[in-house]
Amino acid sequence: MFFASDNTGPVHPRVMEALAEANAGHMPSYGSDDLTRQAEDRIREIFEAPEAAVYLVATGTTANALALACLTRPWDTVFCTPEAHVQVDECNAPEFYTGGAKLTLVGEADRMTPAALDATMTHHGSGDVHIAQSGPVSLTQVTENGRLYALDELRALTEVAKRHANPVHLDGARFANAIAALGCTPAEMTWRAGVDVVSFGGTKNGLMGAEAVVLFDPAKAREFELRRKRGAHLYSKHRYLAAQMLAYLDDGLWLEMAAAANANTARLAEGLRGCSEAALLYEVQANMIFCTLPRGLHRKLHAAGARYTLFGSLDGPEDEAVRARFVCDWSVSKTDIDRFTGLLGA
Repeated sequence: MFFASDNTGPVHPRVMEALAEANAGHMPSYGSDDLTRQAEDRIREIFEAPEAAVYLVATGTTANALALACLTRPWDTVFCTPEAHVQVDECNAPEFYTGGAKLTLVGEADRMTPAALDATMTHHGSGDVHIAQSGPVSLTQVTENGRLYALDELRALTEVAKRHANPVHLDGARFANAIAALGCTPAEMTWRAGVDVVSFGGTKNGLMGAEAVVLFDPAKAREFELRRKRGAHLYSKHRYLAAQMLAYLDDGLWLEMAAAANANTARLAEGLRGCSEAALLYEVQANMIFCTLPRGLHRKLHAAGARYTLFGSLDGPEDEAVRARFVCDWSVSKTDIDRFTGLLGA
């Protein structure tokens, strides 16, 4: 019963097969191979962006930090939420790779509103030599609390950014889960909504370790290439990143896995709703659940082998509510979900 993170799940067998096939013989290095060109073209195709610059990297932090570095000058600030991954989970990598840009927080949670963004950007201003200059807006889809921006909400936020003449970055570590949940196209959730660059995630959705940065302005291509090399993230045996991405996109596997993860999460959420002691903290929209359970029930679940993120200790009063996060990936079995929910009511 593993619900700790979609990072902990296995690689899809079709991805492993693609890696084994790519392992035959020799191929040019540093992205000069045919597999890389095919992967880049396939990504342009699914984003309906034939002119986009596409680059593969091995981690989500790399994707976010280098993408933001191409939009941000060292004296700028990036506008993001207090719970954005770039704020709380990347060890100042965006600040490092931008050469010292700071982050300015918008709102108080995982989602920002157009009004809050406009107010923050207006209050911050720009031009005064004594302050950080106004830089890009970074949005996360799916958010860190498992919630979604509807397409009209994304457009409203990007319109605020454009009104202030600022570009927009989308952190799409769980991009596929959002697409599966919203039933939209990648283009509709990115450049058609006003997004300038997206980190297109794969590692949380069945890949061994591959992400893509999609720059809808190809004028940024050369800068990204230099920043990637200077930052030590130009992968030598690039075919192994490309092989993963090609398998991911082949016959819609990426959407199939995301839909399975979302469905697994919905099944788990239904079980939690049936427990009178459970309180769901947010609407379950993709593949993450945040809820509270009494500590005594957490102890029982852990003793039975359940693994998930607990925001607190198992030591303390039995009846005290303790917050937890449950995440499902494509591979979680219905048997494990039903066993877990059975423990809630046993």
